[in-house]
Amino acid sequence: MLPVGLKMRSATTRTYFVGARQYEDLSLFFENIQCLSSFGSNHQVLSAVLKSSATLSAIKFGKTLHGYIVKKGHLTCHAVSKALLNMYAKCGVLDDCQRLFSQIGNSDPVTWNIILSGFSGSRMYDAEVMRLYDAMHKGGEAKPSSITIATILPVCARLLEINTGKCVHSYVIKSGLDTDTLVGNALISMYAKCGLVCDDAFAVFNSMNKKDVVSWNAIIAGFAENKLMSNAFKWFQWMLEGPVEPNYATIANILPVCASLDENAPFHLGREIHCYVQRRTELISDVSVRNALVSFYLRGGWMKEAVSLFWGMTSRDLVSWNAIIAGYASNGEWLKALDVFHELLSVEMIQPDSITFVSILPACAFLQNLLVGKEIHGYILRHSYLREDTAVGNALISFYAKCYHIEAAFQTFLMIFGRDLISWNSILNAFVDGEYDTKFLGLLNWMLGGGIRPDSITILTILRFCANLLRVEKVKETHSYSLKTGLLQGDIEPTVGNALLDSYAKCGNIEYAFKIFQSFSGKRNLVTCNAMISENDCPSEALNLLQQLQARGMKPDTVTIMSFLPVCAQMASVHQLNQCHGYALRAGFEDARLKGALLDVYAKCGAIKSAYKLFHSSTHKDLVMFTAMVGGYAMHGMGEEALSIFSYMLELGVKPDHVIITAVLSACSHSGLVSEGLKVFYSIEKVHGFKPTMEQYACVVDLLARGGRLNDAYSFVVRMPIEANANVWGTLLGACRTHHEVELGRLVADRLFEIEANNIGNYVVMSNLYAADARWDGVIEVRKLMRTRDLKKPAGCSWIEVERRKNVFVAGDSTHSQRCLIYSTLSTLDQQIKEQVYF
Repeated sequence: MLPVGLKMRSATTRTYFVGARQYEDLSLFFENIQCLSSFGSNHQVLSAVLKSSATLSAIKFGKTLHGYIVKKGHLTCHAVSKALLNMYAKCGVLDDCQRLFSQIGNSDPVTWNIILSGFSGSRMYDAEVMRLYDAMHKGGEAKPSSITIATILPVCARLLEINTGKCVHSYVIKSGLDTDTLVGNALISMYAKCGLVCDDAFAVFNSMNKKDVVSWNAIIAGFAENKLMSNAFKWFQWMLEGPVEPNYATIANILPVCASLDENAPFHLGREIHCYVQRRTELISDVSVRNALVSFYLRGGWMKEAVSLFWGMTSRDLVSWNAIIAGYASNGEWLKALDVFHELLSVEMIQPDSITFVSILPACAFLQNLLVGKEIHGYILRHSYLREDTAVGNALISFYAKCYHIEAAFQTFLMIFGRDLISWNSILNAFVDGEYDTKFLGLLNWMLGGGIRPDSITILTILRFCANLLRVEKVKETHSYSLKTGLLQGDIEPTVGNALLDSYAKCGNIEYAFKIFQSFSGKRNLVTCNAMISENDCPSEALNLLQQLQARGMKPDTVTIMSFLPVCAQMASVHQLNQCHGYALRAGFEDARLKGALLDVYAKCGAIKSAYKLFHSSTHKDLVMFTAMVGGYAMHGMGEEALSIFSYMLELGVKPDHVIITAVLSACSHSGLVSEGLKVFYSIEKVHGFKPTMEQYACVVDLLARGGRLNDAYSFVVRMPIEANANVWGTLLGACRTHHEVELGRLVADRLFEIEANNIGNYVVMSNLYAADARWDGVIEVRKLMRTRDLKKPAGCSWIEVERRKNVFVAGDSTHSQRCLIYSTLSTLDQQIKEQVYF
């Protein structure tokens, strides 16, 4: 049995055998502890056992041994006390470590190095490390050694304390430690991490007489960390020309550099390094090198090479499994990611960690596989090291949110003990799209009340929430906060600014949107222009902006075209639509959503033949395209054609949604296909398995009413399983007007005026219905009601494109430059319509 508190979890076979050997040392000591007197004062044995305890994190056994050492008086031995101090430091029991340090004295540099090393293992103790180093330096009894310097410099780098690092460098020069390779390597790394790779780090490297593989790795990694990838690769090439050969760390450093280079270089260079590794036995047999190669191929999307290399590995550690799972997930092969994950669970000696679950949960979310996700959640709850990991909790929140289980996401959020900003961003994002406006605001207030400061991701989520609810006052509040906290100043790529612009535009405040757009004159990008192009009711400005965008050398992308298509529809401009379509073809855009949008706008602009041609020519027809085509036919009163397309879609196995079913019902309604429409409606629940929407109920009312079956329509409304809204009653009232059903119309209008008192259209319809039946008392009553409620009918508007020019006509307007010719022509047409025609 393992001693109490002894944990042995190994990632590789090699680590396992080392641990096993040390476990044997401990077992041997246990067997002989009763007759330890036979060892006398064998401090070497005690030191060795303490070293094994440190390696295996056997802290409980180490503390027991500490008691034995004090009892026997062995603490006075420097070797034993240092081994004991090292055991506490390596196990992270820093309070006991510091207490022991104060007991055994601090005149020995080794003792200082042990405690400095222990505290430097965690970022939370960086300040304490600096305090200890300062005390050592000022104390004068123990002078900092090369190991001290190599311990303190990484802490300076973490804190970005470049001035402190330079002071340490000055001490190094004065004390003659600058010739030490270990110190030189630490200085290179420190300067590089502080952003001084081209100057100070480079100077230190050049001044070193003895450069080892760590020196080269430090300068290469330094250039890479500072995004100077071509420099990093050049130094790797120079390294190959010298006597120092790359090791596993060199390969792990240089492969990501290759992956980030331009054009076709990454794959070619990566393959060359792979070939180099295969010629070096000590490299190709190293699991970390193979992991680096797998990660390189995955990062570039070369799945075939990565998978082949992974399954060819004779030994795999958890890093290997995590890399291939994350690779499949990031390349969209979600099912394969799940398959590999299940295979990992069957491997002995390797347990999944937080990285595994952070990689696999998005796959479950994408596949909407709630069952597997819940099983994973159960596994996480049974393992405390996962249950207490904040990153895993955040991934679970995101998983449940994407599977539309918002309550489960919220419960998971509540269970996270160490919530970070990502936790808050995840739960806010979960509540942003649903009907949870009160809960979203409550969570936001809770977050702010807890002193959590929003970042740009939080702001983007809040803006999406504001845009969804069209809350322009909240957009202004968020805008103000972003200005006060400097989020807009630090927005080099104007992500927050773009979101503000988009939110103002969606909320109808074009003036503010345009002001933000103007303020970005120096850093406008394609996203900025796309957001501005999609602005409301300003088609001419959108067209001008599109032309400016191209004049400045920016190439419109798929989003640009999709943002401009509604403008084409608003202008009813087939010419501009053809231009967009032509550009998309020349640019090679194959986005299915773009094709669906093009098809939809062709139909809205009256070019139904062009819409069908695009539909017919598309090899991949998804639900969006089918919906657009059915909607186009519905718009043009071509019910039979719409039904034909819908039937074709069902034959292909494409599952319908509410949108396309509503479009089919509308097509049947406009074409008088009553029985066909009713058949589609009753299939919603019986065949497709979901409840009809209010809009679909309204379609059926319209379907029956247009077919002259008003009593059936009224009966249908009163028998609906849910209470009919204004849209349903309004549809029925319009039908009463068409068929001169005054009494039924009066009943419907009374109900409608209760539900939707301020919609002037309802009053106009009822007034016209009374007038058509010469019920002037009714007309007077409705008109009086309109005046009492201060309701005014907006002027009607229509437009037409002639010779690429948009002509707008508003009721009662006489501003058109050719109005005399237009009214003269209309008068002639009106006269001809009234004349009798003889055949």
